[in-house]
Amino acid sequence: MVNTELIEINPENPDLKELKKAAEAIRKGKLVAFPTETVYGLGANALDRKAVMNIFRAKGRPADNPLIVHVSDFETIESIARVNEIARKLIDAFFPGPLTLVMEKKDIVPPEVTAGLNTVAVRMPSNLIALKLIELSGVPIAAPSANKAGKPSPTKAEHVVEDLNGVVDLIIDGGETKIGLESTVVDTTTYPVEVLRPGGMLIEEIQRVVEVKFFKKKDVEVARSPGMKYRHYAPDAELIVLYGRRERLIDEIRKLVLKLSKSGKKVGVAVTSVEGYSEISDRFYFVEMGKTPEEVAKNLFDALRELDRKKVDHIIAEGVEEKGIGLAIMNRLKKASNYRVFRV
Repeated sequence: MVNTELIEINPENPDLKELKKAAEAIRKGKLVAFPTETVYGLGANALDRKAVMNIFRAKGRPADNPLIVHVSDFETIESIARVNEIARKLIDAFFPGPLTLVMEKKDIVPPEVTAGLNTVAVRMPSNLIALKLIELSGVPIAAPSANKAGKPSPTKAEHVVEDLNGVVDLIIDGGETKIGLESTVVDTTTYPVEVLRPGGMLIEEIQRVVEVKFFKKKDVEVARSPGMKYRHYAPDAELIVLYGRRERLIDEIRKLVLKLSKSGKKVGVAVTSVEGYSEISDRFYFVEMGKTPEEVAKNLFDALRELDRKKVDHIIAEGVEEKGIGLAIMNRLKKASNYRVFRV
């Protein structure tokens, strides 16, 4: 156990004194959890093998699951990766932002970061706290999501505290993250570029710059990016996802809730809105995620965590249409439910 320090920093006007303390911790090989625009990350000096391995230990993360390296400037990208023409186009168009690019790595990047692969995943976050932390550290920061491996990603500092208090050295509370889902990951070593994980950067935006294809294989032997090989984003409760036309969806969810409760199960429900559930919403644990896909994305992981705190046996979640950010939402729900996803 370590004595975890929690500091609050204004995300709109970061306190440099506090950030310098966090940057010094990174340089000393310590673990620092920090906010990005997507989710909270668990950061360590990406060039320090021992510090990187401490990330895996803190999370209970398999060593063959590569990390994303976060940078604050373009010169650092050039120092750790070989940037081809396609990657350059995407960097120019979307960095900083919720996009991660897989590129051929340079020898300076330790194999622990890349799970022994000859590629490295790189992103430049747009969150001011994250950018300034990386800049003040003077090193690229390797950072997966700041949660126990497999659990819903943290979108608030309190989520990080739940999972990693006493395990990491410092947690920066920079408020709730804006997007709520991890970055989109694109492999630029192939053409068309391959989307390995949909996320905060819309595929439709990427397609305006380069041609893309989608990675579709369900069973992965070698993970080229986070979120590919193992079950992720999962609550403790058994998750079932239903999607379809809302009138039918409400009816089917209502039936399933009543069926499970009659069998003695404690049930929680994550919905876009409680409208239409009035007859059961006061008898079971209901959490609203939001009426728009953007609101659902922002609140999804928080909703799953809230229902886990209620110690429910089952969570039934409303799915969304797989377009725009909905593609990333359904990706997370499929993995979190172990593909127990049903159209009604």
